Amino acid sequence: MGAVAATTGAMPAIPAMAATINLPGLGNFDVPVPQEYEAPVQQLNQQIQQAVSAMPNAQVPGAPQQQTAPGIPNFAPNMPGLFNQAPPSPSDIALDAAKTKVGAMYSWGAAGPSNFDCSGLVQWAYRQAGVELPRTSFEQSHVGAPVAFQNLQPGDIVVTNGGGHVGIYAGDGKLLNAVQSGSPVSYTPLRQGDIVTARRIV
Repeated sequence: MGAVAATTGAMPAIPAMAATINLPGLGNFDVPVPQEYEAPVQQLNQQIQQAVSAMPNAQVPGAPQQQTAPGIPNFAPNMPGLFNQAPPSPSDIALDAAKTKVGAMYSWGAAGPSNFDCSGLVQWAYRQAGVELPRTSFEQSHVGAPVAFQNLQPGDIVVTNGGGHVGIYAGDGKLLNAVQSGSPVSYTPLRQGDIVTARRIV
């Protein structure tokens, strides 16, 4: 910083050098500091190393780290590995897309983006995830892999009504679907006996 200031004339040059601070698990960081602070920085590095060594289950820098430090509660239990979290699956994206259409009116033969019939909603939602599905509920009943009722996951395609209706499983025993003429896209109860087939896009 001092060197830059000296060349620009913005502020007087201050004798400075780069001191390296080591943060276990994160790496080394070069920090420009005045020369007289070199010794305190070295002491800080020693204190950090001593503190890490004294911790229970201390890990070697560079080795895989725990999600939370010992004794510190995890305040984000549903966000494991925040920085290396797996990207959402196509079924997650499709379900999220379909949720944005709750309230859109049913229209036979419509495939969005404002009105939908049942298979049009499913096709449109999966298209938002980059997956192109066939147009009708009958054709959609043959895509992906079959899933048993007890293994349903949010985002799975569920075909009902003898094969004439399809929706997206939303979890908690509910189907997100374009139900019928005069009704908006909504959540409806799903019973095992209603299902002709359930499919997972993999």
